[in-house]
Amino acid sequence: MQQTHPSLPIFSNIDIATIETQLDAMLADSRKTIDTLATVEQPDWQNFALPLQNMDMALEDFFSPISHLNGVKNNDELRDVYQNCIAKLTEYGSEVGQNAALFAAYERLAANPENGIDTAAQHQWLAHALRDFRLSGIALPEEQQTRFKAINARLAELGQTFSNHVLDATHAWHKHITDKNALAGLPESALQMLAQQAETRDKDGYLLTLDFPVYHAVITYADDRALRQEIYQAFMTRASDQGPQAGEFDNSEYMGETLALRHELAGLLDFSSYAERSLATKMADSVAQVTGFLRELGTKARPYAEKELATLRTYAQETCGIDDLQSWDFSYISEKYRQSYFALSDEKLREYFPLTKVLDGLFALTEQMFAVSITEETDFDHYHPDVRFFTIRRDGQCVAGFYLDLYARQHKRGGAWMADCRSRYVRADGGEEIPVAFLVCNFRPATGDQPALLGHGEVTTLFHEFGHGLHHMLTAQKVAGISGIAGVEWDAVELPSQFMENWCWQAETIAMISQHFETGEALPATMLDAMLAAKNFNEGLMTLRQVEFALFDMLIHADTSITSAKQIQVTLDNVRREVAVLSPPTFVRFQHGFSHIFAGGYAAGYFSYKWAEVLSADAFAAFEENGLFDKPTSQAFLHEILEVGSSRPAAESFEAFRGRAPSIDALLRHGGLAA
Repeated sequence: MQQTHPSLPIFSNIDIATIETQLDAMLADSRKTIDTLATVEQPDWQNFALPLQNMDMALEDFFSPISHLNGVKNNDELRDVYQNCIAKLTEYGSEVGQNAALFAAYERLAANPENGIDTAAQHQWLAHALRDFRLSGIALPEEQQTRFKAINARLAELGQTFSNHVLDATHAWHKHITDKNALAGLPESALQMLAQQAETRDKDGYLLTLDFPVYHAVITYADDRALRQEIYQAFMTRASDQGPQAGEFDNSEYMGETLALRHELAGLLDFSSYAERSLATKMADSVAQVTGFLRELGTKARPYAEKELATLRTYAQETCGIDDLQSWDFSYISEKYRQSYFALSDEKLREYFPLTKVLDGLFALTEQMFAVSITEETDFDHYHPDVRFFTIRRDGQCVAGFYLDLYARQHKRGGAWMADCRSRYVRADGGEEIPVAFLVCNFRPATGDQPALLGHGEVTTLFHEFGHGLHHMLTAQKVAGISGIAGVEWDAVELPSQFMENWCWQAETIAMISQHFETGEALPATMLDAMLAAKNFNEGLMTLRQVEFALFDMLIHADTSITSAKQIQVTLDNVRREVAVLSPPTFVRFQHGFSHIFAGGYAAGYFSYKWAEVLSADAFAAFEENGLFDKPTSQAFLHEILEVGSSRPAAESFEAFRGRAPSIDALLRHGGLAA
């Protein structure tokens, strides 16, 4: 019984005042269900696994839209409720993970020769469940189990506090400017955005904020060096003990406590460090393997980075009179250099990437590769006027849906992400749920008569998040916890997203996604050539930056003695001495806003971006070898990567697609870092 349309949340029915009461009732029902199922003498797929799956998915379907609103429509009332709910869900999760009777039932299920488990997805579901029980402290004595629960509860609270502080610090700073001359260098589209920012707060002139599109525009284009320094310092000291808001939203003590608790948690489970605990569910085998990979990559990139930095320093001195290139000059000088040496202006390029055209091209590419059709729907419940909804169909049948929420605004978390709204699975009644994704970015909105225009970097961001969405939505698996990205090793989950970025650099695809927003003309060949020539501009520096973040993340989680903000800073300083060729000023507190590892899922896992980039570059190389639009290659990628979810290890999926283990060669070649 295939569902014909996704079941979508009714956002207008969400009453913040009743969320906790509803969650309490659902958790109470779940506890009763678990008590009943734990007594099943001969558990099988039908009488045990499916009821558990339905129970878990009902909870997820209830809470996913609430979690989404917390990220995109944040307010004090919702924030308080959300934090209380996270505490309750964390407590419930720890309780389930340490339920001895339930674990015994799972073991009876595994031992039952007639358990009805016969597909790869079902076998993986059971293997993951038994592994997760062990990682939840099922084998710990009662006193240690109590401590384990308390740690998990506090970590959830700390993560939310960290995130709130970054959001609050971002929105607390602003600079009001009435003299347009003070913003010399900024393109007209950026000035319109700043004027719009001022207008929303009933001010004249222009308003600078720390929302990323604003920060990026100022740091990249403002001729006023002091202004660049001012906004750089404000942005790079958010939620810390430094800068204009020093101490006001300081995350220092929360970072130290987070690390101390993670180390303690890992110790309870007999791991040598939290880094080792993190790797228990990843492709990489050990801390040594990860740090070795990162250091090798850093070594290969360093000569290129040193050459790139020397070039920029010379250019800054000769053209701008800047003898001491600083971090707040880097984006500005880089953009000047790009415009001068590649005859390429990112702002000029932006005119050729109107959002509507980029979306049309992205959808056309997806339809061509994976034999689907994408249709915009208008009859759905909005939570904001900017939000759009689309369905994906194959052979006329609806297989998925997704929300698009693309513009930066107040009360919306920065960055870009894909999140599950609904997952694919077969219910106990035989009906099939259709996957739905939330796709979120923070682009400049339309201003005046000008539509929303994307810089090429934003185009790749959109393709990246859509790649995550395709992984979630085009899954063929029908077991909750196995379908889509669920259960996929963290260091492989970026493969489809980074794979999609490659298409943004192909002349054939660029023709599909570009068109001047006023004249309708195609991107001129000279600009395309310049863009491709500039593709690997500063690639060495950018690679070292990612290696720096990833190595720092791994080292603070591998050393159990690091339990304070001061020690975290020392580690970061040491990593920079080893890796970086341009070190930032001493006031910079990047780590205080590093939400990926302190408030997200990337703790001791940030290396996943570069690890998965090896996989994605090598996967895309198959299209370079066989033809960009080769249908057998596209279908193989669909069947061996996107559809399989976590029904088998990611390494097996890659080898099934590529016919061999991954090689780093394509990544180095694509980045211009090959010898």
